[in-house]
Amino acid sequence: MTVSSPFFRRMFPRALSALLAMIIVLHVASTTAGAQQTTAVIGARVSLEPWSDPLEALGTLRADESVTLSATVTDTVVEVNFRDGQIVEAGRLLVRLQDDEQQAQLRAAQAQRDERRATVNRLAQLQTRNLAPRADVEDAQARLRQVEAEIQGLEARLRNYQVRAPFDGVVGFRNISVGSLVTPGTELVTLDKVDVVKLDFNVPEVFLGILEPGLPLVARSVAFPDERFEGQVENVGSRVDPVSRSATVRAELPNPELRLRPGMLMEVVVQRSQRQAVVVPEAALVPSGGRQFVLVVDEQNENRIERREVQVGERRTGQAEILEGLEAGELLVAHGVQRVREGDNVRLLGITDDTTSVSEILAASREDRG
Repeated sequence: MTVSSPFFRRMFPRALSALLAMIIVLHVASTTAGAQQTTAVIGARVSLEPWSDPLEALGTLRADESVTLSATVTDTVVEVNFRDGQIVEAGRLLVRLQDDEQQAQLRAAQAQRDERRATVNRLAQLQTRNLAPRADVEDAQARLRQVEAEIQGLEARLRNYQVRAPFDGVVGFRNISVGSLVTPGTELVTLDKVDVVKLDFNVPEVFLGILEPGLPLVARSVAFPDERFEGQVENVGSRVDPVSRSATVRAELPNPELRLRPGMLMEVVVQRSQRQAVVVPEAALVPSGGRQFVLVVDEQNENRIERREVQVGERRTGQAEILEGLEAGELLVAHGVQRVREGDNVRLLGITDDTTSVSEILAASREDRG
Protein backbone atom coordinates (compact mmCIF):
# COMPACT_ATOMS: atom_id res chain seq x y z
CA MET A 1 0.00 0.00 0.00
CA THR A 2 1.42 3.32 -1.00
CA VAL A 3 1.28 6.65 0.85
CA SER A 4 -0.80 8.08 -1.90
CA SER A 5 -3.42 5.35 -1.65
CA PRO A 6 -6.94 6.51 -0.81
CA PHE A 7 -7.07 4.38 2.41
CA PHE A 8 -3.84 5.84 3.76
CA ARG A 9 -4.93 9.39 2.99
CA ARG A 10 -8.20 8.69 4.80
CA MET A 11 -6.73 7.03 7.97
CA PHE A 12 -3.58 9.15 8.53
CA PRO A 13 -5.35 12.30 9.78
CA ARG A 14 -7.42 10.20 12.21
CA ALA A 15 -4.36 8.46 13.63
CA LEU A 16 -2.51 11.75 13.98
CA SER A 17 -5.49 13.34 15.79
CA ALA A 18 -5.72 10.36 18.17
CA LEU A 19 -2.00 10.58 18.94
CA LEU A 20 -2.15 14.30 19.62
CA ALA A 21 -5.20 13.82 21.90
CA MET A 22 -3.36 11.13 23.86
CA ILE A 23 -0.34 13.39 24.29
CA ILE A 24 -2.55 16.21 25.55
CA VAL A 25 -4.37 13.91 28.02
CA LEU A 26 -1.09 12.58 29.40
CA HIS A 27 0.29 16.11 29.76
CA VAL A 28 -2.83 17.33 31.59
CA ALA A 29 -2.85 14.30 33.84
CA SER A 30 0.82 14.78 34.64
CA THR A 31 0.31 18.50 35.29
CA THR A 32 -2.74 17.83 37.49
CA ALA A 33 -0.92 15.16 39.49
CA GLY A 34 2.00 17.52 39.99
CA ALA A 35 -0.32 20.31 41.05
CA GLN A 36 -2.08 18.03 43.55
CA GLN A 37 1.20 17.04 45.09
CA THR A 38 2.33 20.62 45.60
CA THR A 39 -0.85 22.39 46.74
CA ALA A 40 0.00 25.49 48.73
CA VAL A 41 -1.44 25.61 52.27
CA ILE A 42 -0.96 27.54 55.50
CA GLY A 43 -0.17 25.60 58.62
CA ALA A 44 -0.64 25.99 62.38
CA ARG A 45 1.11 24.35 65.32
CA VAL A 46 -0.77 22.36 67.92
CA SER A 47 -0.20 24.23 71.18
CA LEU A 48 -0.50 23.55 74.90
CA GLU A 49 -2.33 26.45 76.52
CA PRO A 50 -4.20 27.35 79.72
CA TRP A 51 -7.85 26.49 79.25
CA SER A 52 -11.04 26.81 81.24
CA ASP A 53 -14.73 26.13 80.71
CA PRO A 54 -16.42 29.56 80.60
CA LEU A 55 -19.54 30.24 82.63
CA GLU A 56 -21.33 33.33 81.29
CA ALA A 57 -23.72 35.58 83.20
CA LEU A 58 -24.93 39.17 83.55
CA GLY A 59 -24.11 41.12 86.68
CA THR A 60 -24.54 44.51 88.33
CA LEU A 61 -21.80 46.59 89.89
CA ARG A 62 -21.98 47.87 93.46
CA ALA A 63 -19.67 50.17 95.38
CA ASP A 64 -17.32 48.50 97.82
CA GLU A 65 -18.71 50.88 100.45
CA SER A 66 -21.65 53.23 99.94
CA VAL A 67 -23.49 55.63 102.24
CA THR A 68 -25.88 58.55 102.11
CA LEU A 69 -24.92 61.06 104.80
CA SER A 70 -27.88 62.81 106.44
CA ALA A 71 -28.49 65.51 109.05
CA THR A 72 -29.28 64.38 112.60
CA VAL A 73 -30.20 67.82 114.00
CA THR A 74 -32.18 70.84 112.88
CA ASP A 75 -30.05 73.84 111.99
CA THR A 76 -28.62 75.95 109.18
CA VAL A 77 -25.77 74.96 106.84
CA VAL A 78 -22.80 77.30 107.32
CA GLU A 79 -20.05 75.44 105.43
CA VAL A 80 -19.87 73.07 102.42
CA ASN A 81 -16.40 71.67 101.77
CA PHE A 82 -16.69 69.50 98.64
CA ARG A 83 -17.31 69.68 94.89
CA ASP A 84 -19.36 67.36 92.71
CA GLY A 85 -17.53 64.08 92.16
CA GLN A 86 -14.57 65.02 94.36
CA ILE A 87 -12.35 62.29 95.82
CA VAL A 88 -12.15 62.77 99.60
CA GLU A 89 -10.26 61.07 102.42
CA ALA A 90 -11.73 59.51 105.52
CA GLY A 91 -12.38 62.11 108.24
CA ARG A 92 -12.67 65.10 105.89
CA LEU A 93 -15.25 67.70 106.97
CA LEU A 94 -17.90 67.83 104.24
CA VAL A 95 -20.73 69.88 105.76
CA ARG A 96 -20.90 71.97 108.96
CA LEU A 97 -24.10 73.25 110.54
CA GLN A 98 -24.55 76.29 112.74
CA ASP A 99 -23.04 75.31 116.14
CA ASP A 100 -22.18 78.62 117.84
CA GLU A 101 -24.39 77.94 120.85
CA GLN A 102 -22.96 74.46 121.37
CA GLN A 103 -19.41 75.80 121.02
CA ALA A 104 -20.14 78.39 123.71
CA GLN A 105 -21.50 75.73 126.06
CA LEU A 106 -18.39 73.64 125.42
CA ARG A 107 -16.06 76.54 126.23
CA ALA A 108 -17.94 77.23 129.46
CA ALA A 109 -17.70 73.59 130.48
CA GLN A 110 -13.99 73.52 129.68
CA ALA A 111 -13.40 76.60 131.84
CA GLN A 112 -15.30 74.95 134.67
CA ARG A 113 -13.19 71.83 134.24
CA ASP A 114 -9.99 73.88 134.52
CA GLU A 115 -11.28 75.50 137.70
CA ARG A 116 -12.24 72.23 139.32
CA ARG A 117 -8.97 70.61 138.25
CA ALA A 118 -7.07 73.43 140.01
CA THR A 119 -9.24 72.92 143.11
CA VAL A 120 -8.44 69.22 143.16
CA ASN A 121 -4.71 69.90 142.87
CA ARG A 122 -4.82 72.49 145.65
CA LEU A 123 -6.79 70.26 148.03
CA ALA A 124 -4.51 67.31 147.25
CA GLN A 125 -1.46 69.35 148.25
CA LEU A 126 -3.14 70.46 151.48
CA GLN A 127 -4.22 66.92 152.24
CA THR A 128 -0.63 65.66 151.96
CA ARG A 129 0.24 68.11 154.77
CA ASN A 130 -2.87 67.11 156.75
CA LEU A 131 -4.35 70.58 156.23
CA ALA A 132 -7.48 69.41 154.37
CA PRO A 133 -9.77 66.46 155.05
CA ARG A 134 -9.68 63.58 152.57
CA ALA A 135 -13.43 63.89 152.06
CA ASP A 136 -13.02 67.37 150.54
CA VAL A 137 -10.46 66.01 148.08
CA GLU A 138 -12.73 63.18 147.02
CA ASP A 139 -15.69 65.55 146.65
CA ALA A 140 -13.62 67.88 144.42
CA GLN A 141 -12.50 64.92 142.30
CA ALA A 142 -16.13 63.82 141.84
CA ARG A 143 -17.15 67.32 140.68
CA LEU A 144 -14.21 67.29 138.24
CA ARG A 145 -15.35 63.96 136.78
CA GLN A 146 -18.86 65.34 136.47
CA VAL A 147 -17.78 68.33 134.38
CA GLU A 148 -15.50 66.11 132.24
CA ALA A 149 -18.54 63.92 131.47
CA GLU A 150 -20.50 67.03 130.50
CA ILE A 151 -17.68 68.05 128.13
CA GLN A 152 -17.76 64.61 126.49
CA GLY A 153 -21.51 64.95 126.00
CA LEU A 154 -21.15 68.42 124.48
CA GLU A 155 -18.38 67.21 122.14
CA ALA A 156 -20.60 64.30 121.03
CA ARG A 157 -23.48 66.69 120.30
CA LEU A 158 -21.11 68.98 118.41
CA ARG A 159 -20.15 66.09 116.14
CA ASN A 160 -23.77 65.99 114.99
CA TYR A 161 -23.21 69.45 113.50
CA GLN A 162 -20.19 68.27 111.50
CA VAL A 163 -20.68 65.78 108.66
CA ARG A 164 -17.39 64.00 107.92
CA ALA A 165 -16.44 61.30 105.40
CA PRO A 166 -16.47 57.89 107.15
CA PHE A 167 -14.11 56.38 104.53
CA ASP A 168 -12.12 57.31 101.43
CA GLY A 169 -14.38 57.70 98.44
CA VAL A 170 -16.06 59.82 95.78
CA VAL A 171 -18.83 62.24 96.75
CA GLY A 172 -21.93 62.66 94.60
CA PHE A 173 -23.69 65.78 93.43
CA ARG A 174 -23.90 68.76 95.75
CA ASN A 175 -27.59 69.49 96.33
CA ILE A 176 -27.33 71.84 99.34
CA SER A 177 -26.05 75.38 99.80
CA VAL A 178 -24.85 77.55 102.64
CA GLY A 179 -27.89 78.95 104.45
CA SER A 180 -30.12 75.92 103.84
CA LEU A 181 -32.19 74.80 106.84
CA VAL A 182 -31.91 71.05 107.32
CA THR A 183 -33.77 68.71 109.65
CA PRO A 184 -33.05 65.17 110.88
CA GLY A 185 -33.12 62.80 107.90
CA THR A 186 -32.30 65.43 105.28
CA GLU A 187 -29.90 63.86 102.76
CA LEU A 188 -26.77 65.97 102.49
CA VAL A 189 -24.35 64.02 100.27
CA THR A 190 -23.62 60.51 98.97
CA LEU A 191 -20.23 58.85 99.31
CA ASP A 192 -19.04 55.76 97.40
CA LYS A 193 -15.81 53.81 97.74
CA VAL A 194 -15.14 52.60 94.18
CA ASP A 195 -11.40 51.91 93.94
CA VAL A 196 -12.64 48.32 94.26
CA VAL A 197 -16.16 47.44 93.09
CA LYS A 198 -18.38 44.48 93.85
CA LEU A 199 -19.99 42.54 91.02
CA ASP A 200 -23.13 40.54 91.83
CA PHE A 201 -24.52 38.01 89.35
CA ASN A 202 -26.75 34.94 89.42
CA VAL A 203 -25.85 31.42 88.31
CA PRO A 204 -28.04 28.29 88.06
CA GLU A 205 -27.81 26.00 91.06
CA VAL A 206 -26.33 23.23 88.88
CA PHE A 207 -23.01 25.14 88.89
CA LEU A 208 -22.77 25.60 92.66
CA GLY A 209 -20.55 22.54 93.03
CA ILE A 210 -17.81 24.04 90.88
CA LEU A 211 -17.93 27.66 92.08
CA GLU A 212 -15.67 28.70 94.91
CA PRO A 213 -13.88 31.83 96.15
CA GLY A 214 -10.76 32.64 94.16
CA LEU A 215 -11.99 31.61 90.69
CA PRO A 216 -10.82 34.20 88.13
CA LEU A 217 -13.31 35.99 85.92
CA VAL A 218 -13.42 38.59 83.17
CA ALA A 219 -16.09 41.29 82.92
CA ARG A 220 -16.97 43.60 80.04
CA SER A 221 -19.17 46.66 79.72
CA VAL A 222 -20.87 48.26 76.72
CA ALA A 223 -19.36 51.53 77.94
CA PHE A 224 -15.85 50.15 77.33
CA PRO A 225 -16.33 47.44 74.65
CA ASP A 226 -12.62 46.92 73.97
CA GLU A 227 -11.55 46.52 77.59
CA ARG A 228 -11.39 43.51 79.91
CA PHE A 229 -11.85 43.97 83.65
CA GLU A 230 -10.34 41.06 85.54
CA GLY A 231 -11.27 40.00 89.06
CA GLN A 232 -12.14 36.95 91.10
CA VAL A 233 -15.05 35.34 92.91
CA GLU A 234 -15.17 36.45 96.55
CA ASN A 235 -18.19 34.58 97.85
CA VAL A 236 -21.13 32.40 96.80
CA GLY A 237 -24.53 33.16 98.32
CA SER A 238 -25.77 30.87 101.08
CA ARG A 239 -29.28 30.60 99.60
CA VAL A 240 -30.84 29.44 96.33
CA ASP A 241 -33.86 31.31 95.02
CA PRO A 242 -36.72 28.75 95.03
CA VAL A 243 -38.35 30.41 91.99
CA SER A 244 -35.40 30.93 89.63
CA ARG A 245 -33.29 28.08 91.10
CA SER A 246 -30.25 30.31 91.03
CA ALA A 247 -27.77 31.63 93.58
CA THR A 248 -26.06 34.99 93.82
CA VAL A 249 -22.30 35.14 93.38
CA ARG A 250 -20.27 38.16 94.47
CA ALA A 251 -16.95 39.04 92.86
CA GLU A 252 -14.55 41.95 93.24
CA LEU A 253 -12.96 43.97 90.44
CA PRO A 254 -10.04 46.37 90.96
CA ASN A 255 -10.99 49.82 89.71
CA PRO A 256 -7.93 52.03 90.26
CA GLU A 257 -8.89 54.49 87.49
CA LEU A 258 -12.47 54.77 88.84
CA ARG A 259 -13.93 54.04 85.40
CA LEU A 260 -16.50 51.54 86.62
CA ARG A 261 -19.57 52.95 88.39
CA PRO A 262 -22.11 51.36 90.73
CA GLY A 263 -25.19 50.20 88.85
CA MET A 264 -23.42 49.35 85.58
CA LEU A 265 -24.46 46.16 83.76
CA MET A 266 -21.54 43.80 83.12
CA GLU A 267 -21.10 40.69 80.99
CA VAL A 268 -19.30 38.13 83.15
CA VAL A 269 -17.28 35.09 82.13
CA VAL A 270 -16.09 32.92 85.01
CA GLN A 271 -13.00 30.85 84.19
CA ARG A 272 -13.87 27.50 85.79
CA SER A 273 -12.09 24.13 85.59
CA GLN A 274 -8.72 25.65 84.72
CA ARG A 275 -6.25 23.26 83.09
CA GLN A 276 -3.53 22.89 80.44
CA ALA A 277 -5.12 21.77 77.17
CA VAL A 278 -4.05 20.77 73.66
CA VAL A 279 -5.44 23.56 71.45
CA VAL A 280 -5.87 23.91 67.68
CA PRO A 281 -7.44 26.61 65.47
CA GLU A 282 -11.09 25.87 64.73
CA ALA A 283 -10.33 26.35 61.02
CA ALA A 284 -8.16 23.20 61.12
CA LEU A 285 -11.11 20.93 61.99
CA VAL A 286 -12.70 18.93 59.17
CA PRO A 287 -16.16 17.67 60.20
CA SER A 288 -17.48 14.46 58.68
CA GLY A 289 -20.85 13.36 59.96
CA GLY A 290 -20.61 13.37 63.73
CA ARG A 291 -16.83 13.00 63.73
CA GLN A 292 -13.99 15.52 63.56
CA PHE A 293 -10.73 15.16 61.60
CA VAL A 294 -7.57 17.19 61.09
CA LEU A 295 -4.96 17.12 58.34
CA VAL A 296 -1.54 16.55 59.90
CA VAL A 297 1.53 17.64 57.92
CA ASP A 298 4.38 15.12 58.18
CA GLU A 299 7.39 17.41 58.02
CA GLN A 300 9.80 14.47 57.95
CA ASN A 301 8.16 13.01 54.82
CA GLU A 302 8.10 15.90 52.32
CA ASN A 303 5.06 17.50 53.99
CA ARG A 304 2.86 14.50 53.33
CA ILE A 305 -0.73 14.79 54.57
CA GLU A 306 -2.21 12.39 57.15
CA ARG A 307 -5.94 12.56 57.86
CA ARG A 308 -6.45 11.88 61.56
CA GLU A 309 -9.58 11.65 63.69
CA VAL A 310 -9.61 13.72 66.91
CA GLN A 311 -11.90 14.09 69.90
CA VAL A 312 -12.92 17.71 70.44
CA GLY A 313 -13.69 19.13 73.88
CA GLU A 314 -14.75 22.71 74.63
CA ARG A 315 -14.53 25.53 72.14
CA ARG A 316 -13.87 29.24 72.40
CA THR A 317 -13.61 31.98 69.79
CA GLY A 318 -11.39 30.66 66.98
CA GLN A 319 -9.98 27.73 69.00
CA ALA A 320 -10.92 24.19 70.00
CA GLU A 321 -9.69 21.91 72.77
CA ILE A 322 -8.46 18.48 71.62
CA LEU A 323 -8.98 15.66 74.11
CA GLU A 324 -7.48 12.83 72.04
CA GLY A 325 -5.59 12.41 68.77
CA LEU A 326 -2.94 15.14 68.80
CA GLU A 327 0.15 16.21 70.68
CA ALA A 328 1.55 19.68 71.19
CA GLY A 329 4.00 20.72 68.47
CA GLU A 330 2.44 18.81 65.57
CA LEU A 331 1.77 20.78 62.38
CA LEU A 332 -1.74 20.98 60.88
CA VAL A 333 -3.26 22.44 57.74
CA ALA A 334 -5.13 25.53 58.96
CA HIS A 335 -5.93 27.20 55.62
CA GLY A 336 -6.62 25.17 52.49
CA VAL A 337 -8.10 22.04 54.11
CA GLN A 338 -10.62 21.65 51.29
CA ARG A 339 -7.91 21.49 48.59
CA VAL A 340 -5.82 18.59 49.90
CA ARG A 341 -6.41 14.94 50.59
CA GLU A 342 -4.66 12.27 52.61
CA GLY A 343 -1.39 11.25 50.97
CA ASP A 344 -0.85 14.56 49.16
CA ASN A 345 2.38 16.48 49.51
CA VAL A 346 1.85 20.17 50.20
CA ARG A 347 3.86 23.35 50.00
CA LEU A 348 3.76 25.51 53.13
CA LEU A 349 3.26 29.22 52.53
CA GLY A 350 3.74 29.91 56.23
CA ILE A 351 2.67 29.02 59.76
CA THR A 352 0.21 31.14 61.74
CA ASP A 353 0.82 32.07 65.36
CA ASP A 354 -0.01 34.85 67.82
CA THR A 355 1.94 37.37 65.77
CA THR A 356 1.32 36.16 62.19
CA SER A 357 -2.15 35.92 60.66
CA VAL A 358 -3.40 34.10 57.56
CA SER A 359 -3.93 37.41 55.72
CA GLU A 360 -0.34 38.47 56.39
CA ILE A 361 1.00 35.18 55.04
CA LEU A 362 -1.16 35.43 51.90
CA ALA A 363 -0.04 39.02 51.35
CA ALA A 364 3.60 38.05 51.66
CA SER A 365 3.09 35.17 49.22
CA ARG A 366 1.54 37.47 46.62
CA GLU A 367 4.48 39.87 46.95
CA ASP A 368 6.92 37.00 46.41
CA ARG A 369 5.12 35.91 43.25
CA GLY A 370 5.05 39.50 42.02
